[in-house]
Amino acid sequence: MSIEIKISKKRISYKMAMLFLNKRVEEVKKGKKSELLWILEHPTTYTAGVRYNKNEILDKNIKIIQSNRGGKITLHNPGQKIIYFVINLNDRKKDIRKFINAIEQSIIQFLKDFNISANSDKKNIGIWVDYKKIAAIGIRVSRWIAYHGCSINISNNLDQYLKIVPCGLSNKKVTSIFREKKIKPRNYETKLARILIKNINKI
Repeated sequence: MSIEIKISKKRISYKMAMLFLNKRVEEVKKGKKSELLWILEHPTTYTAGVRYNKNEILDKNIKIIQSNRGGKITLHNPGQKIIYFVINLNDRKKDIRKFINAIEQSIIQFLKDFNISANSDKKNIGIWVDYKKIAAIGIRVSRWIAYHGCSINISNNLDQYLKIVPCGLSNKKVTSIFREKKIKPRNYETKLARILIKNINKI
């Protein structure tokens, strides 16, 4: 199955990304366009998923953008990679858990390249390094089209997480590749996309 890979070098605003993503979802539903995997960065943006609580906003001065994805409040900022999907599960196994597992295993495999040992958690969705969250996942499904996606902390400013309770987990910390290994990876997007597509195509 053909999945288009789109890699944006310039930062894309969250609202512009959502307009593009939602349009693509409708096009995939109608069979007009292929599935999509889109890697990009956002400027500093706080978004709230459908299960968020206002108590999770610690700094009341920040602007929160409502999203129809799953999950709670999270941060997107420069140095964090976003991977958006539009994947047609009608053409695969209609199993959301397997789709999420494919994303989880892809991120774990990607982090191994930087000698980072990571794991998933059945209770707290996402990818973890020694109880610190390094990647978040938020998916929505409409007529078995899975979309939205995941984010991986590469070299972003983690202090900006202090303004929220990230993903509603007040007792958990966040980390990044840079914090773990003091490196700033470059030119890895194509390899990351290939890992994700290989695992998604196993569903």
